[in-house]
Amino acid sequence: MAEEKDLSLNAVRAFVQVARDNSVTRASKALGITQSSVSRHVAVLEEYFGAKLVERRGRQSHLTDFGRLFADAVAEPLDTILFTAKRMRRNGRKDANRLVVRTSLATFAYTVLIPNLREFSKEMGGVTVDVISTLSAPTSTDSFDVLLTRDLTLTEPGDRWDVYDEQLVCVGAPDCVAGRGLKALRNTPVIAVTSRPDILPTWLRGLDLKTSDITSGARYDHHYLALPAVTTGQNLLVTPHILVADLIRQGLLEVLSGSRAPSGMQYRAYAIDRSSNPDVARAFCRWLTRLCRKMTEEDVPAQ
Repeated sequence: MAEEKDLSLNAVRAFVQVARDNSVTRASKALGITQSSVSRHVAVLEEYFGAKLVERRGRQSHLTDFGRLFADAVAEPLDTILFTAKRMRRNGRKDANRLVVRTSLATFAYTVLIPNLREFSKEMGGVTVDVISTLSAPTSTDSFDVLLTRDLTLTEPGDRWDVYDEQLVCVGAPDCVAGRGLKALRNTPVIAVTSRPDILPTWLRGLDLKTSDITSGARYDHHYLALPAVTTGQNLLVTPHILVADLIRQGLLEVLSGSRAPSGMQYRAYAIDRSSNPDVARAFCRWLTRLCRKMTEEDVPAQ
């Protein structure tokens, strides 16, 4: 009797991904392997079972009844195996003095987080902090310790810190604002940031203003592109206060008196349970909460 072949866990993982994506192409991208590798994995499973699992129709892959039955039975247990293995791997990590922070807040990272990381590293005995900026929702297979976000949802266990309630302000260079308050809106263009289309309408509603009350200015994709423009030009910018708090303290920007309004958005930090350095991750979240509070409390209110 021929020796029975063992079932390949990699083949099962590839098949489950095809079942989720209905596409070998998308499955290969999700797994980071070639399409031919995915097809070979599926072929190995079909040979093991002696039955077709997938039928290809053009660019899409559809499960057979047998394939759907198998996918439904193994998908959730497979996720549990991968998640548990990743969590238990923490003790074998080679670089224990490193933290990976994933964030969807690129400008916040640029203006607030990264300039102050040296302080955190010093507090924690020289820990290295990697910062990854991405707008995609995290998954249980992504490698990171802390999620810093305003708009993404964490779908796995983790401790949460509310680090900042977003406040919007209108700012300009001191010679542009010159103590004029909201009167400056009448003839000074207001820069638009296209990655946050919610900011201007929210701010206008908060101050009981209309679009016709302001002059539209240049458009920039992100706040970190707009900041040099507002500090050096004859423009105004409506922005989260914390992003410009340091520039205000340096005297490079001035807040229009009476321009503060809440956005209703909240910056959150999550220390995920499967972190390789859970204690350092939680310490980071506590430190970041203190930093945000310090930055906004130290700002001098507009007169």
